[in-house]
Amino acid sequence: MLNAKNHVLSTWLVLQFRRLKANVNTFRLVMYQRLVKKYVVNSFHRLYHSNSSQTWLNTFYLGVPVSKCPLDLWVYQEIIFKLKPDVIIECGTWKGGSALFMAHLLDILNNGKVISIDLEDVQGKPQHKRIDYLLGSSTSEGVVAQVSRLIGSKERVMVVLDSDHHREHVLNELRIYSRFVTKGSYLIVEDTNLNGHPVWPKFGPGPMEAVSQFLQENKDFIIDKMKEKFYMTFNPNGYLVKSVD
Repeated sequence: MLNAKNHVLSTWLVLQFRRLKANVNTFRLVMYQRLVKKYVVNSFHRLYHSNSSQTWLNTFYLGVPVSKCPLDLWVYQEIIFKLKPDVIIECGTWKGGSALFMAHLLDILNNGKVISIDLEDVQGKPQHKRIDYLLGSSTSEGVVAQVSRLIGSKERVMVVLDSDHHREHVLNELRIYSRFVTKGSYLIVEDTNLNGHPVWPKFGPGPMEAVSQFLQENKDFIIDKMKEKFYMTFNPNGYLVKSVD
């Protein structure tokens, strides 16, 4: 009787050990796959970003320069179609390529406008009935007041931050423009890949660090990792959605 019990116990222990071993091997495989995927994605990201004259500084929308990753532009299209915003605030116009891209999406939806802000008045920017260009610092009281006047009280608003990428400036923008974002809408912080995330490791504290600080202060926003579904994005942890609660 005792031998039979010992045999049953021994068999049970062997089965448990085999299951544990299988689980450990599965865990190792999953972790290995994740590490390999991260290595491949980051390696391509660095290759793509470092060859800027061939890639992101050589990207055009209908002939107008737009210094964004095409994968992110596609995500923008998905967000804009889903939200159907009345207003898109863009901090950082440069040559107007992304403003034009978003304005044309709004044309298709037959609704909305883009308010694009920049310190520099770059000549030759595309003109469009849905784009309002504002000249000045995105964080100045005067510009913020102009933005406020251009937005109706019940309009659905999303925001894109793509101007000065140093932490303090981005953090200031986040604190200012987060209040314009309506519930369920997006606050997109561009170029959180800087300062070693994974490019330009010597840049210094930038958008990623600003986002981290902002999320500690403001619990109304969460990171939408599903917007990074194409693996490579210039905006890791940068797609922030405002809670509807």
